[in-house]
Amino acid sequence: MAISHAASGQLVDVQPLADQLAEARTTALFKTDTLEVMRLVMPAHKTMPSHQVKGDITIHCLEGEIDLMAHGKTQRMKAGQLTWLAGGVDHALTAVQDSSLLVTLVLQK
Repeated sequence: MAISHAASGQLVDVQPLADQLAEARTTALFKTDTLEVMRLVMPAHKTMPSHQVKGDITIHCLEGEIDLMAHGKTQRMKAGQLTWLAGGVDHALTAVQDSSLLVTLVLQK
């Protein structure tokens, strides 16, 4: 079954999931040839190992708290905070609490 992505101009709800967070799953909201946006759901203590992507990336913490490791340091991201990483920067994430993040990737070919 194909993943349903938002159409151009369609409104997408990215409010905190609150009570629904524990049952939520990561979902791709939309994807084009040059851009992908997803809601990444990370249960407490889940780790996304160090990796990099070719294009620029933004990470917006919608709810919860995560530790972001990048540029040789660890920073605690809390709800409402956003960061940008240049393409090729190694980064890792660890959820301190159940968390959801809005992740935007600029796709490079």
